[in-house]
Amino acid sequence: MEGERIAGRAFHIEPFSDYLAFQRGLSERTVSAYLGDIERLVGFLVSRKHSGPKDVSALDLRDYVYFLKDSGLAPASIRRAISSMRTYTAFLMEEGILLEDPAENLESPRSGRRLPTVLSRDEVERLLEAPSRDHPMYWRDRAMLELLYATGVRVSELTTLRISSLDLEEGVLLVFGKGSRERLLPVGRVAIAAARRYVGQVRSTLDRGEGDGFVFLNRRGRPISRMAVWTLVKDAAERAGIGKPVSPHTLRHTFATHLLEGGADLAAVQELLGHADISTTQIYTHLDREHLREVHRRFHPRA
Repeated sequence: MEGERIAGRAFHIEPFSDYLAFQRGLSERTVSAYLGDIERLVGFLVSRKHSGPKDVSALDLRDYVYFLKDSGLAPASIRRAISSMRTYTAFLMEEGILLEDPAENLESPRSGRRLPTVLSRDEVERLLEAPSRDHPMYWRDRAMLELLYATGVRVSELTTLRISSLDLEEGVLLVFGKGSRERLLPVGRVAIAAARRYVGQVRSTLDRGEGDGFVFLNRRGRPISRMAVWTLVKDAAERAGIGKPVSPHTLRHTFATHLLEGGADLAAVQELLGHADISTTQIYTHLDREHLREVHRRFHPRA
């Protein structure tokens, strides 16, 4: 609680609340919604070692929007969060706390979801190899990255994966997706090998009775957070020299795209991703016309 109060003072939360209520004349409910959005933003910025708004960049805010997308927020909720950010940074500008507005060119998500850039096969290999083998959490981090790409699971599904749902012998895992829909996913041998090393060698040293049966734990032995996975993927992308914005959702998108490029059936990919409607799966097809022509040429009897 003390840390939250310190962060609140550093990021001028109370003066912002007064600004909304007295200068903007907003209702108590609306002020509460704004503050909830900004407090979540501040939590993200503090996790990135920011001590106040002066060193926050446009890139930080863009990364935060990607984080919200990976957390499963609806586009409408993300648009509201961005609106709150713009109001907040405008307040900081008006108060002379900021000289430039980092939210000035921040884009809201379109009603049709705007997805992260897909990675090439070479970029995926570099990303998966990025964690340092000298790091004590190497096998945990490697296993998480491998499973994200091998199965296309959402980051929320990875962080809530239980030991009882991971069958290393059969090479499958059971996940519970949106709407509590469950699906059984095959896992490739490389990801299984990494998960086996983590579970057998690392997890037992982390679990101090607070793991609650979850597969992936942090250094304190508690279930790992979505933000920690998001940070892991971003750091791995930087270490790999990938000059694109990369998040856990990028690996989900890449998983689907690589399957489709390899000739996989769209309905099968829909099942693997856990989409209720196949039209949602079609959003993940970044196949260009040349690739589609090649698939048609190879598989259609009258091509």
